[in-house]
Amino acid sequence: MRVFHKRSRIPASASNLFEWHARPGTFERLTPPWIPARVVERTGGIEDGARLVMRIGVGPVGIHWTAEHRDYIPGQQFCDVQVSGPFAHWEHVHRFEPAGDDASFLDDRISYRLPLEALGGWLGGPISRRALDRMFTYRDRVTIEDLVRHRRYEGSPLRVLVTGASGMVGRELCAFLTTGGHEVLRAVRGRSAGEDEVSWDVERGLATDERLQGLDAVVHLAGENIAGARWSDEVKRRIRASREVGTRRLCESLAALAKPPRVLVSASAIGFYGDRGEEVVDERSQRGSGFLSDVCVAWEEATTPARDAGIRTVLLRNGVVLSAGDGALKKMLPPFLVGLGGRIGDGRQIMRWIALDDLLAVFLHVIRDRQLEGPVNAVGPVAVSNAAFTKTLGRVLHRPTIAPLPAFAARALFGEMADEMLLAGARVVPTRLLESGFEFLQPDLEDALRHTLGRGR
Repeated sequence: MRVFHKRSRIPASASNLFEWHARPGTFERLTPPWIPARVVERTGGIEDGARLVMRIGVGPVGIHWTAEHRDYIPGQQFCDVQVSGPFAHWEHVHRFEPAGDDASFLDDRISYRLPLEALGGWLGGPISRRALDRMFTYRDRVTIEDLVRHRRYEGSPLRVLVTGASGMVGRELCAFLTTGGHEVLRAVRGRSAGEDEVSWDVERGLATDERLQGLDAVVHLAGENIAGARWSDEVKRRIRASREVGTRRLCESLAALAKPPRVLVSASAIGFYGDRGEEVVDERSQRGSGFLSDVCVAWEEATTPARDAGIRTVLLRNGVVLSAGDGALKKMLPPFLVGLGGRIGDGRQIMRWIALDDLLAVFLHVIRDRQLEGPVNAVGPVAVSNAAFTKTLGRVLHRPTIAPLPAFAARALFGEMADEMLLAGARVVPTRLLESGFEFLQPDLEDALRHTLGRGR
C-alpha cells in the first residue's frame, strides 16, 4: 500500500474551510484543468453514503470512477473511498484542524494501490507520486485563492442566473459561486431537468418561471463559438445572431419580470476595440473596425431593454482567458508540446490575457460593486506581445519556440479570422477594475501559465 500525505496551512478557520469543501462545486474547482474529468452522477454531499460518479478521459478511452463518502465528522473530516475505478485501492481522508486565529491545517492523506502493482513498484510509483504532488499543489492554491476572494466579497448570499453555463467560463463560474455559498440557476436550452435549471431559448428568451423573480444578478455568457469554424458568411451570421438576438431576447425577458434582477453582467470582448497596434485603449476609447468590433457593438447594444428597465448593466469586455482545460490555450498546446510552437506573424501584436481564476473573481467584483456600470475591461494588468507570450509558454513547457507561423500561412489556414484574432492586437488597459480596487491574484503571465498547466519552476 502506498501513502501520499500533504499538510497545508490555509488562511481560513477550520469551520470555513470545511464548509467550503462541503458545498456543491468543490470537485469542479479542485479538479486540475489538465485532467479531463466531469461529474456523471452525484448523490448527496460529503456525508456518509453519498456517492460521486465521474468520467475521466475523453472519447473511447474514458473510464468511470465511483467514490463513496465515509467517516464523516462535521467540521473535522470526511473520507472518499473508491468503489470502482482505475486504482486497485484508493482512500482519501480529508481532515480540517484549527491552527490559531483564522487559520487551519488542511490534511490530505491518500492510501492507494496501483493496478498491476508489481509493474507499478518500479515504474508507476514515482510517476503516481509526481502526479499527486502536481495535483495537490494546484488544489491548495485554488483553495487558498478562492477563500481569499470570497472573504473579500462577503455579504448576503446571492441568487444568480447564468447563461452559457456549460461553457469553459460558465462551468467554472457556477462552481466558484456555489462553493462561496451562493445559489446558482443555470439557463439551459430546451426543457429544464434539474432543480437548479431554468429553460431559455435564443429566439424567445426565458421561459416563465417564478424562480426568476427577485434575482440578485444575471450573468450572460451564451453565444456561438467565435473560433469554432472558419468564418464563412453563414458562420458569421450565426456568431452575430447568437449574441445580438439572444441577448436582446434575454434582456426583454428580464425587463418584463415583476421583480427584475439588480444587475446584469453581459459578456463582451476586447474585439470591440479592433486592431489598434501599440495604442493604449481603455473603456473611454472608441470602437474599432472589423467584424469582431461590429459584433461587440451589436452585442452590447442588445442589452438596451435591461438598461431601460433600470437594471444595472455591466458589459464585461474579456481578453484571452487562460485555462489549460479549454479555450485558446488548450488549442495552442499540441504544437508547443511537440516543439513546433512559435510566434504568429511578426509577433509584435499585443495579446491581452486574463487568468481564468481572476476572471471568476471579476464577475463577483462587478456584481457586488454597485458603482460599476457600462463597459469594464476584463484583462490582466500586464500586456505582452505575441512573441513574448510564445517565449514564456515555451519556457514553462521546456520546449523550443522556433517554428513561427507566418502571416500568409495564418491567413491561408484561417482566412479573415487570422487578421482579426491572430494578427491583430491592442494595448487594452483594465482602468475601471483597477480604479474600483480590484486585486489580481495572478497578474504575472508565467505564474498564471505555470498554475493552469501544473508546471512548477
